[in-house]
Amino acid sequence: MKIFLLGLMGSGKSFWKKELAAKLKLPAYDLDQLIEAVEEASIPEIFEASGETYFRKTEAKVLRWFGEKKSFVLATGGGAPCFHDNMKWMNQQGITVWLDEPVSVLAERLKNETANRPLLKHLNKNGLQEYLEKQLGERTSFYSQAKIRLKGNEINLKTLVLKIKEYA
Repeated sequence: MKIFLLGLMGSGKSFWKKELAAKLKLPAYDLDQLIEAVEEASIPEIFEASGETYFRKTEAKVLRWFGEKKSFVLATGGGAPCFHDNMKWMNQQGITVWLDEPVSVLAERLKNETANRPLLKHLNKNGLQEYLEKQLGERTSFYSQAKIRLKGNEINLKTLVLKIKEYA
């Protein structure tokens, strides 16, 4: 079983990756952490040194490594589904799950993390909310291709497992 978690930053992909992997007894991976290991640099450092285009190419390359794996839960980066036909590829490989949290929830979760996220580091609270709304608008066409979409309070371990088992 190959499970790809997607959604905007702050949607809980990393948290639910761990919960799902433990419940389903699958290995868990974080795409951004793997990119950092391969590049020997943090995501902010990669963005600063090489730019977003380089990062997105590297992201697609590392994502494709999962074509060789039999089963896992992978937390993707928020933008991963939107570049290099990644969404199409993930849908061909396994089960895609869009964790669709309201923008207000995301902004609250991210308000103290802006310094650690390259796309947010120059934003204040109002700017953060506007940025997330814009990101959602740009990314919804990709996210909406997910096989499973869970919204707000639908996002819990029981519902995740039930929906995933429908596809397994």
